[in-house]
Amino acid sequence: MLRGLHAAGAGMIAQQRRQEMLTNNLSNVNTPGFKADQASLRTFPNMLISAMGTDHARSHGTNRVGELATGVYMQEQTPKFNQGDMQETGNNTDIAILQGRVPQDEETGQNAVLLFETLNSDGDLRYTRNGSLTIDSEGFLTSSQGYYILAADGEPVNVQNETIRVNSDGDIFSAEDELLGQINVAVISDPEQLVKEGNGLLRYDGENDTPSAIDNDDVSYQLQQGFVERSTVDASQTMTEMMSALRSFEANQKVLQAYDQSMERAVNDIGRLR
Repeated sequence: MLRGLHAAGAGMIAQQRRQEMLTNNLSNVNTPGFKADQASLRTFPNMLISAMGTDHARSHGTNRVGELATGVYMQEQTPKFNQGDMQETGNNTDIAILQGRVPQDEETGQNAVLLFETLNSDGDLRYTRNGSLTIDSEGFLTSSQGYYILAADGEPVNVQNETIRVNSDGDIFSAEDELLGQINVAVISDPEQLVKEGNGLLRYDGENDTPSAIDNDDVSYQLQQGFVERSTVDASQTMTEMMSALRSFEANQKVLQAYDQSMERAVNDIGRLR
């Protein structure tokens, strides 16, 4: 009976975590460049049950009864880095990455991902697909979080004002057609090593290099000025999955309540001395 309590409790915890993930996805349905998280439920390793007495062994020729499931858990959340739709804004500082050909890992079959490279106030690199950029008081091109957007030479890009023109290669020109720099696009070959830090920022914890997509023969892409990449969250599908998670949570809750009532009766009624 206690094993049943643990299994039902594990199911409730797994569905609660799934619900939290789906809720976060839905809340970012309008966040530019947001990549929806995905995860799956898996069972814990089964336990092999054996009979303690000898009657079972004599009747069946073995003391093994069978396997017992020990509950489920939700695997690690991973962003789904597929290409989002383009939304035109008309703002000069809005820039979207239109990803084309990228390298593929031969072992995992996973495609690399292209990201803007930013520099935070501590001098650490962070990555994002949110191309809703701004210009700070000093004229530097920054992300929506205020982090410097890095150029191909690894330095922040100073554009002075919003009267800029950005071509498909990321070259930035002033109103007088002066070349101000080129926006760097980093190639992350193992995106499973990217960790979300909130506000559309990603931290890379992998050991592989993060080369630039500029003049990279293995990569094709375009930067589109005046556009942002929309979130990859499917609102209707997410709502359906949230309802499914809620129903599964309630089913496990009823099982837990049934076990609780059975234990209460066993303690208060069956075990009572008359």
